[in-house]
Amino acid sequence: MTKIGLISDTHSYLDDAVFKHFENCDEVWHAGDFGNIELVDKLAAFKPLRGVYGNIDDKEIRQIYPENLRFKCEDVDVWMTHIGGYPDRYDLRIRNEIYANPPQLFISGHSHILKGIYDKKINCLHLNPGAAGKQGWQKVRTLMRFNIDGNKIQDLQVIELGANKSPSKTMEG
Repeated sequence: MTKIGLISDTHSYLDDAVFKHFENCDEVWHAGDFGNIELVDKLAAFKPLRGVYGNIDDKEIRQIYPENLRFKCEDVDVWMTHIGGYPDRYDLRIRNEIYANPPQLFISGHSHILKGIYDKKINCLHLNPGAAGKQGWQKVRTLMRFNIDGNKIQDLQVIELGANKSPSKTMEG
């Protein structure tokens, strides 16, 4: 069994509570908009880190992390990208590929909207952990934690980090 901590849209802010919530995780996955390389370094020093770059991430982060990351975790085919949409509203950039070659688990960030939706059309679980940073309009900063055991995705938990203390009227990520 692999224990995963899922985070997105940190926008250069990493709450210390992330380390407590992910202490028993085997890996941390970041769905883009890290914000700066110092945040990347902190997460990578803490646990093995997989990630994709987001639309606010600079050249340095884009040289380390790809736009799309497709990989196997145990027996689960995972696809992670920052701007991906969600079932019935997949982003045009990935729509054809996700229908032609669907993963079992599709992860995106960007919207700052916490989502867990099962797409029955392609037998795929879509997760968006919401936003863990303080940029954007989300009212509550969130993370996810779950386990992958063989070909099963299980024990999904939503973790609230607290209110977004600096809400903006427009979403930056």
